[in-house]
Amino acid sequence: MTDPEDREQQAAVSRLLLHYLNAPIAEGCRLRGVLPARGAVRIAVHAGNDETGMDFLYEIPNDTVAPAYVPGVLRAVLTGTQIYSSSDVSEAMGMTLIRLRPQEITPDPEPEQGLALTVLRALSEPGDDENPFLIGFLMHGDGLMRLYVQRPDRPGIIGADIRLTNTRTALIASIPALIGEEQHQQPAPDDPHCDLLVDLTNW
Repeated sequence: MTDPEDREQQAAVSRLLLHYLNAPIAEGCRLRGVLPARGAVRIAVHAGNDETGMDFLYEIPNDTVAPAYVPGVLRAVLTGTQIYSSSDVSEAMGMTLIRLRPQEITPDPEPEQGLALTVLRALSEPGDDENPFLIGFLMHGDGLMRLYVQRPDRPGIIGADIRLTNTRTALIASIPALIGEEQHQQPAPDDPHCDLLVDLTNW
């Protein structure tokens, strides 16, 4: 694989799928690996239990879908009935290889845990004088999550409530600035783990 865009796509998909090593990508389906292919990425999935299950390789062409949509495409394929032409099915490395046409597949939405992981990864870089440290989090259910952050230049812990279904990239990028604005802060009498609370659920 020599094309720089192929390398970038492959690396992005590999990073996105890492957390599926610890959790099923869909019910009864576990990630086995992410393999490079010319102009495509191949995702190895084990379907079924360890003894009687089967291994599949799903091939997704690099120029058909952004890396962020790959997990949703896989969930759609693994949880629904799919029909493939014989030209899209072959074998590689002892696994059934299926070439997907992602432009014809509606990606399944990211589950709540996946949305939470996206937010937490984006905010988990070490803080500095401008950006707060993420020091904890709590998922409340109903798509709500409280982030616990602390600014190095100020005392106290701030809790920030967000709605996971509203976590667009712009909101994630704005969270450090929003929690630092005093007009958004209020006391947090019901949570002994923070001194102030910021409600970002409607952003």
